[in-house]
Amino acid sequence: MPEVPAEFSVVPRYQVIPGAVLAEISDFIRAFDRVTARGAWQAAALRGAPPIVQLRRPEICFFSAWDFHLPPGDRWQLIEFNDNGSGFIFAAIINALYYETAGLEQEKRIAPPVRLPLFKQRIRDLVEREARAFFGERPGGVCLILDDAESLQQGKFRRELQLLCDLLREGGWYAEAGCPAEIRWDGRRLLFNGQAVTFIVNRSTDFFWQSEDFSALRMAYQADGVYVAPNPFSYATRSDKRLMEWLSLPDWDNELEIAPAERQILSDHVPETHLVRTDNLEDLAERKQEFVFKPLHGYAGRGLLDSAAVGRARLRRLVTRDEGYVAQRRVAKRCLEIDGEPLWTDLRVWAYRGEIFHLSGRASRRPERLDLTPPGGWMPTYASL
Repeated sequence: MPEVPAEFSVVPRYQVIPGAVLAEISDFIRAFDRVTARGAWQAAALRGAPPIVQLRRPEICFFSAWDFHLPPGDRWQLIEFNDNGSGFIFAAIINALYYETAGLEQEKRIAPPVRLPLFKQRIRDLVEREARAFFGERPGGVCLILDDAESLQQGKFRRELQLLCDLLREGGWYAEAGCPAEIRWDGRRLLFNGQAVTFIVNRSTDFFWQSEDFSALRMAYQADGVYVAPNPFSYATRSDKRLMEWLSLPDWDNELEIAPAERQILSDHVPETHLVRTDNLEDLAERKQEFVFKPLHGYAGRGLLDSAAVGRARLRRLVTRDEGYVAQRRVAKRCLEIDGEPLWTDLRVWAYRGEIFHLSGRASRRPERLDLTPPGGWMPTYASL
């Protein structure tokens, strides 16, 4: 893990999530998976999408992450879903080391976190399951951890990518990390440093592979010769923030074939969200204090607009310039104090095919934006027994 606190810090507190809450979240995730895998939902999500997105793919990302706020005295709320969430290995290290160092085994109400060797094996098992589901066997060739060049060189999670390579190598995979510009398509195989690539763990934030650097990957993907997760299809049908509108509001339930029981759990736990459009910008401008404005394809808080900076003219420009934004109702976070400074906490739940396998949390110095500089940072997170 990075040794520089400004790059990655951990708060000296922990949070415990009640088992009953995690049971509810598990039910919610299963409902989310059912709804987003339905043909009607996917057809609507793909309408008007670029050609690369139209290729329906079976891959299921093993590091999918659901981000929740747990407002005091109110229902927990899904803020967003990430098919390429960062920090799952770092969080496993944090949870395990803090539990041991702080002597939390004395706290009988806390479920022990998975020990690191077992966690690593669990990740290898998920990768193995995905590979066999796609190819029918474990393929040969390179397992490539793909990320943008800048992230590989100076991103805060570049060390985690190396840890992922290491744990895969320990399981017998030929694993490497690289960027899209380093791969080549020879008309039959995707190549990295002259070696065939068969399995790609995609961490890039170019979600629709629009850069020219992705030309080789686009060709291999269209030829159906390589496993890639997440990919443009999974992003468009699960992660795109415009989908939060459908999850939060019942207006499209008939078209999307969302059942009444599914609507109940979705409406209970997804805050009101609207895609900013010409026909609703007046209302959103009038109610702007109720909402947070997020770019459709932003990540890590980039492009987030403060309500004070949003008005009719600003929203009209966003729509005119086709700068996609959603307005999401504000949801409070729990607040704690460290050395007299308030921090606002959240919960990230990692699940694969409907089963929760990992928890993490963060404590931000700002209530509306993610600021993990000290005393903020990642937060040890456990389930209660």
